[in-house]
Amino acid sequence: MRLLVTRPEPDATREAETLTALGHEPVRAPLLEIEFLQDVPLNLNGAQAIVITSRNALRALGTHPERDKAVELPLFAVGEATAWAARQLGFTEVTIGPGTGAGLPPIICTEVHPDHGPLLHIGAEKVAYDLKGTLEEDGFELRRVVLYRSHPVEELSEQIVEELKRGDVDGVLLLSPRTARAFARLIQRYGLVTQVKGLVCYCLSKAIAEAVVPLGVEARVPPYAREEDLIALVESAA
Repeated sequence: MRLLVTRPEPDATREAETLTALGHEPVRAPLLEIEFLQDVPLNLNGAQAIVITSRNALRALGTHPERDKAVELPLFAVGEATAWAARQLGFTEVTIGPGTGAGLPPIICTEVHPDHGPLLHIGAEKVAYDLKGTLEEDGFELRRVVLYRSHPVEELSEQIVEELKRGDVDGVLLLSPRTARAFARLIQRYGLVTQVKGLVCYCLSKAIAEAVVPLGVEARVPPYAREEDLIALVESAA
């Protein structure tokens, strides 16, 4: 199948290589651009653990001057891929979440106690799930440290527009609500809503699928919010 890969780089290239190895024809079309922020203190003093909900947060942390201190703390990772990247960075005590931010608070509440110190959430300026509000309801102090921003792209390449017009694209992989909203907005801007009716959107979660409802396309969601399950869903349709 010919598939649009919409993740930011370098994840788009990695995902495209996986799809190519499975016999698909991926077309890289990153819909978000990542801007890493400089000179942001981590505010590690007294923190009992770090929470990471994206690999881009780990990439930003990788060049941070306080990285060596940060990796000494326990880490809660949103899913398996993020946990693997965290270990590569130097974290040794890593607890793996179910793949979504909403799935982390029950695990955190089981593993640590509010009395033992604040939690540190390292991530983006805009987040898909209000982790801070949820954990504060459970008595935790959560410090948010913003190490990067993501910017939606403003246009599609001429090649991709033409392929969508001709119906040459079978599906699109969408792994975040912001990416899905950017995709829907661009399709509407280019006047392609009618042409994409036969497109299948492979969405990592129901929240992502809801973002493409205005397009009237078919949205499919895997049983678990993990990239490997999304790709397995693609394979089941091939």
